Amino acid sequence: MKTEFSLAQLADPKFSRSNEILRNCVHCGFCTATCPTYTELGDERDSPRGRIYLIQQMLESAEPAPASTVTHIDRCLSCLSCMTTCPSGVHYMHLVDHARQYIEETYERPAFDRFLRGLLGVILPRPNLFRLALIGAVLAKPLKGLFRGRIRAMLDMAPTKLEPPSALDGIEQHKPSVPRKKRVVLMTGCAQKVLAPDINDSTIRLLTRHGVEVIIPKAAGCCGALPLHMGKEDGALELARENILAWSKEIEGEGLDAIVINTSGCGTTVKDYGHLFEEDKELAVKAAAVAALACDITEFLPQLAMKKTADIPRLKVAYHSACSLQHGQKIKDPPKQLLVAMDFQVTDIPESHICCGSAGTYNLLQPEMSGKLKARKVANIAKTNPQIVAAGNIGCIAQIASGMDLPVLHTVQLLDWATGGPTPDQLK
Repeated sequence: MKTEFSLAQLADPKFSRSNEILRNCVHCGFCTATCPTYTELGDERDSPRGRIYLIQQMLESAEPAPASTVTHIDRCLSCLSCMTTCPSGVHYMHLVDHARQYIEETYERPAFDRFLRGLLGVILPRPNLFRLALIGAVLAKPLKGLFRGRIRAMLDMAPTKLEPPSALDGIEQHKPSVPRKKRVVLMTGCAQKVLAPDINDSTIRLLTRHGVEVIIPKAAGCCGALPLHMGKEDGALELARENILAWSKEIEGEGLDAIVINTSGCGTTVKDYGHLFEEDKELAVKAAAVAALACDITEFLPQLAMKKTADIPRLKVAYHSACSLQHGQKIKDPPKQLLVAMDFQVTDIPESHICCGSAGTYNLLQPEMSGKLKARKVANIAKTNPQIVAAGNIGCIAQIASGMDLPVLHTVQLLDWATGGPTPDQLK
């Protein structure tokens, strides 16, 4: 792809990186076949190839982002299916992140849009605020018929009841119940610990049962993915910086075998910390070390030689591969292999590469498209006639559960159950 950035623009590392990405694109169009929004809308501007053209024009112009370009960039889920499909190695994630930052800096959104994005950017990364917001949403849920658009979408996604905080919250060290084999940090997520605290509880039980000491530093928090994908880079980097410093203390102290992450959306971002801080002289080395240790829980568990110990039924599980896991981290088979090893009957979902429509804050900011993709995903799951659904990301779990009556659980909840943990509440 031919680009025409000025020398002044290319002196900026972000523009230089985007220029490199754009030049890798050969316009082949393979990405259009796997893009959820293009599949639904058939509009070239809502395909990765079309968005790449729009981003190039926007960045080269050095002018405020046009409203039409903002519309099509906002519709992108950042599912990264295009990166799996692309034969030329176009790093669309870095490109669209830069585009969103540029939009945030140069484009003035309508007042309500600014308010809503600002509110989500403040509430979602902070579990205590998120819990308070959900209490209000649960109380308002019976009145959702009075609302439309994004407010209605938020009330639709709110749970009917709120789970109490985990008894394990605030405990920094969880010692193994057998001789220690490994020592890890667990990233507990921000929305996850409010929406589904049992996911972290199951993870801790599973790890400590197999000889892993689990550390959860109080200073660590949100990975920064939610503000980053809304173009709020400064806020995202501040959150990431806190994590890097907190985890580096553990690396430099007793040492870590891994930074284990059970929310795949977070994992994709943490694994990219090296890129996000490569120009930061103070944190570049530490960020790269953190990114190198980061792994999804299903990447780590095969090291533990787990065995099924509980007498549980051989349930048919439809495994939903979260986009951030299969496209963002290129992890596709390990979760299924772990479930099969526990004697679950695992079935693939048709169109498994297509996003469920959750995508961080996407289901709140783009409810119409999110709803279409949810309906598509639910219909494909139903075709497999499963008894339960398993996934590795809280956003996907909440999205799919809101569209069907089947139990939707995190993979680790099933693995914990099969190796001696309690029966998940959804299955009682």
